[in-house]
Amino acid sequence: MKTHDLIVIGAGNAGLAAASIANEAGWSVLVAESLDVGGTCPLRGCVPKKVLVAAAEALDVIRRASAHGITVSEPKLDWGQLIRRERTFVEGVPAQFTESLARRGIELMKGHARFVSEDSIEVDGRRFTAEKILVATGSAPRQLAIPGFEHALSSADLLAREALPRSIAFVGAGVIGFELAHVLARAGSQVTLLEVAERPLPRNDADQVTELVRVSKAIGIEVRTEVRVEALARHGDGSLAVEVAGETDPLRVDVVANAAGRAPALSGLALDAAGISWDGATVPLAGPFRSAENGRVFFAGDALPGRPLLSPVATLEGKLAGRHIVHGEETEPRYDAIPSAIYTVPTLASVGLTERAAADRGLDVGVKVSDMRSWRSARTYAEEAAWAKVLVERGTDRVVGAHLVGHGAAETVHAFASAIEHGWTASYLKSRSYAYPTFHADLKYLV
Repeated sequence: MKTHDLIVIGAGNAGLAAASIANEAGWSVLVAESLDVGGTCPLRGCVPKKVLVAAAEALDVIRRASAHGITVSEPKLDWGQLIRRERTFVEGVPAQFTESLARRGIELMKGHARFVSEDSIEVDGRRFTAEKILVATGSAPRQLAIPGFEHALSSADLLAREALPRSIAFVGAGVIGFELAHVLARAGSQVTLLEVAERPLPRNDADQVTELVRVSKAIGIEVRTEVRVEALARHGDGSLAVEVAGETDPLRVDVVANAAGRAPALSGLALDAAGISWDGATVPLAGPFRSAENGRVFFAGDALPGRPLLSPVATLEGKLAGRHIVHGEETEPRYDAIPSAIYTVPTLASVGLTERAAADRGLDVGVKVSDMRSWRSARTYAEEAAWAKVLVERGTDRVVGAHLVGHGAAETVHAFASAIEHGWTASYLKSRSYAYPTFHADLKYLV
């Protein structure tokens, strides 16, 4: 049995960040990984997905070319070529991470890890023990207990599929569902989003989501809410029937995708062997990362239930957990100043509080909603969606939330994130000088 100062289970953003902190402090570190080194984001998530989004954005620009007096023929997307291009962004990534670990003397053990005691794990029959253990196993697609759901493809399956489906239904209208729906619809697929809740994207601002649904329907995406999928059935011609509660005629599509969200990938770790309870929803914690039931064990990243499932959040939590483990620094992560984006076309971006969250906290906020489609900055690019909602606390004049659609949203949101992090006021944002004409220069009119 080999002993280390720290064992990290999971070689994604959180795990690698924590391993680096410990390695820099001179600790002996073992990283155990059951899949490829690098994690979901660079291999099966945000990085390859953004390659597809870039193609969808190019198609959208071409579609609006006539507004600039440009005549073009109908563009044709070679889906297989796009998928092969996307793979070039992924190939070599695991080897790069593996080489980096080896260069720094961090031991890598490939295989499935599970606890065998409070301070020991087993990886494919080999046992390792450590003073501290960090669980950073990330998340996995949430599986629904409905007949035939094994026919539903994951987002990773879709990112690897070289055949463009003629029709596709997403079970769930969350982040990944909307993002891939916009890509596939612009590529020529008939797309349906099936959401069981009253509205999609409940974590986002309600009016922002309404704007997204508007532009989604405008490009032919069918968005259906309050529908419960009861079963999937494969037909002889290869198509799938999606049976919906209360409807006699099932929806027939070529492909069904699982967009029901993600859940912490903690099953199979045998947490009970470490004295840690896991009921499928929560892990008892003492502080932000440490297990309340086993002080040797910590959790970070998507493996932590209830935290934002964002790559930057996982990296931040990995760093903070690493400092807690190595240096005893217990720091609560601050999430309100971390921006997020949903890469539809146009993009949604958010940071800080929604109106509802502000009301729940009892804050007195001023809310300014701007439809910028008539503004010169938006008309220059023939934008069909250019929308913003900004929340400013009345007593302090501080920006506490910003929610954007289109109009350079994924870039502009960072200015609002800085405002929230540093306590900048709306008056300060109005007083600053910006390069003009730019989307960023519109900031002063949004607060």
